[in-house]
Amino acid sequence: MSVQPRMILLGPPGSGKGTQAELLIAKYGIPQISTGDMLRAAVQAGGALGRDVEGMMRAGELVPDALILRLIRERLGAEDCAAGYLFDGFPRTIAQADGLREAGIGIAQVLLIRVDDEEIVRRLAGRRIHPASGRVYHLRNHPPRRAGLDDITSEPLVQRPDDREETVRRRLQVYHEWTEPLFDYYRTWSASAGEDGPRCLEMDGMRSIACVGAEIDRWLQQGRGPAPAGPAPTP
Repeated sequence: MSVQPRMILLGPPGSGKGTQAELLIAKYGIPQISTGDMLRAAVQAGGALGRDVEGMMRAGELVPDALILRLIRERLGAEDCAAGYLFDGFPRTIAQADGLREAGIGIAQVLLIRVDDEEIVRRLAGRRIHPASGRVYHLRNHPPRRAGLDDITSEPLVQRPDDREETVRRRLQVYHEWTEPLFDYYRTWSASAGEDGPRCLEMDGMRSIACVGAEIDRWLQQGRGPAPAGPAPTP
């Protein structure tokens, strides 16, 4: 059966969803729909919409959901979305999920990769970066040969601010409060809509990248029928 993923991938920071997203877009030839990329493209393209977005971003304001949904509809009308798409970083809240549903944007699969908070803290707080090259080490899983120094240049490694334990725990708190409830939202929709609702899977992200990827692929291949159609291009 030909699979056309129209998927939302959920999970806390450090759960491995970024890695799995890369594998999915490569395997199925689908684009990753990133609201950040769309906003930057709108600014680069200029025009009234781009100027509005640029002004909000410069002022540090949140771009309204209605504007983001308009950009999403336009993006999903592009030719490369015909075989499916994978949402990256949207929706983050129930209100945004409602907006997608009201806009008639097809969601066929919702996947939650669950990882314990303490494991997330260990994964992220243990990372060290070589700034010049982007090489990544981990104090537990992939330590440098000499503590605190890059293997190639012997230059100092750094910890990114986002990887500090206190920051990671704040990010997890925001995730649990605002984003994690999305899975129950979609699971409830699926239960009430039957064949017309999205398929939902909650999976253990504590395993290896290969094991998680294999389970996702099996789940997609066991689909219960064609995915709902995406929206028509915005005139």
